Amino acid sequence: MDARTTLVVAGIALGLLAVLMAFTTARRRDSNRALGSLSRETRARDRSETQAEPVLGDFEPAIVTGREVERAAVAERRRQVVLPATVSPPAPPALPPDPETLGVTRRQVLNRGILTIFGLGLGSFGASMVAFLWPQLSGGFGSKIRVGKLDDILGEIADKKEPVYIPEGRTYLNPYPKDAVGKAQHIAAYGAVLPGYQAGVVALYQRCVHLGCRVPWCKTSQWFECPCHGSQYNRVGEKKGGPAPRGLDRFVVTVDGGQVVVDTKQIIVGPPIGTNTTGQEAEGPHCIGGAE
Repeated sequence: MDARTTLVVAGIALGLLAVLMAFTTARRRDSNRALGSLSRETRARDRSETQAEPVLGDFEPAIVTGREVERAAVAERRRQVVLPATVSPPAPPALPPDPETLGVTRRQVLNRGILTIFGLGLGSFGASMVAFLWPQLSGGFGSKIRVGKLDDILGEIADKKEPVYIPEGRTYLNPYPKDAVGKAQHIAAYGAVLPGYQAGVVALYQRCVHLGCRVPWCKTSQWFECPCHGSQYNRVGEKKGGPAPRGLDRFVVTVDGGQVVVDTKQIIVGPPIGTNTTGQEAEGPHCIGGAE
């Protein structure tokens, strides 16, 4: 089982656990509302009030002197002075308390907090899993790939006598002769890729157009030769032999400020059989038999 399948199974399991926890909490809340429940603080307060016993003592009348009686009479007369009444604005009507708020217990708050944290965690996991499974086309096959400087690429090809291979683009880069551009302009299949030819480079898709095998480079013949069924193509991907129905497919190449950019979002169909703009023949023994 690969990593993607494991993540999907884990996500489904966590989702089922979240649904089960939410259903159990909802059933418990409905049961409490139907049968009624007292909070822990209410039960403790009732228990303490039941156990408390009133303390009764003997009543002893206080001894009051005459001077104290006179002072009390003076204070009573002062209290009977009528002060001017002040009109105060009417108090706003009191709103009835929310029964749902009053009925929330510590256990309900704890359960809701746990559900919230669990939901946030599950959401974060789901988002990360979607981001992991989402295709990333920012720098690989199916996007525009910046390869490097044109002069460096052509110099490396000339030194090694083999094309530059771009693994993330599944692409071979080879030079295109300047004197062959005039012939290529008359071939309809070369319309979109002509700017790259004029810049002196061609980008060839590594897949054989016969049955899809990867076509390696034969250093002795200076051709591309497919090991699966013997199809052969010259340096610029034009078909030279074998069962292939056309030349190698290719990509649009642009050169901006000396930097080579290969656009692998669209595959340009290779030239038809019989196309030979460069006139290049095999320069040595073939790696694979089957040349016409």
